[in-house]
Amino acid sequence: MNKPTHFSLVAALALAGVFAAPAAFAQFAQAPAAQKPKAHAASVAASAKDYKKDGAKHLYAAYAKQIHKGKMPPLLYGIAIIETTIGPQGEVQDVRVVRQPAAAEVAPWATQMIKAAAPFPAPAKMGSVTYSDIWLVHKTGKFQLDTLTEGQR
Repeated sequence: MNKPTHFSLVAALALAGVFAAPAAFAQFAQAPAAQKPKAHAASVAASAKDYKKDGAKHLYAAYAKQIHKGKMPPLLYGIAIIETTIGPQGEVQDVRVVRQPAAAEVAPWATQMIKAAAPFPAPAKMGSVTYSDIWLVHKTGKFQLDTLTEGQR
C-alpha cells in the first residue's frame, strides 16, 4: 500500500477547501448609504480633541442604523484607527488609515463611509482640523467609534 506523500495530502486538503481563505463578509463589500443629517451648526471646538466628538456624533447621525447598540461583544471583526482631515466648509479633505484592521475589507468600507457623510460640522475656530478615531467593527457591519463607545463586554 502506497503512503500518500505530504505534498499530495496538502494538495488534497487544499482542493477540499480546508486551507481556503475565509470569504470576506458581504456587508463590507460596499459602504452603506449615509443619511444626510439636517443642517448642522458649525463646530465650536477649539482643538482636534474637542472636534473628535463632533465628528463622531456626525457619523452616528449619518449611519444611525449601523451603530451597535449597547456594549460591543468581546471579539470584534475589525479595529481600525482612521485619521480624517475636515476643511473650512466641513468637506472631507483627506482620510488616512493609521492602523489597518486584521480584516482588510473594513478599512476601505469605513473610509467610504467617512467620505459619504460629508459635509461635517465646519471647524469654525480652527479653519480646518485633522483628528483620529478608533473604529470598532462587528462582523454584522455594526460599529461604534471609540469616542462614543458604550464599552465592550
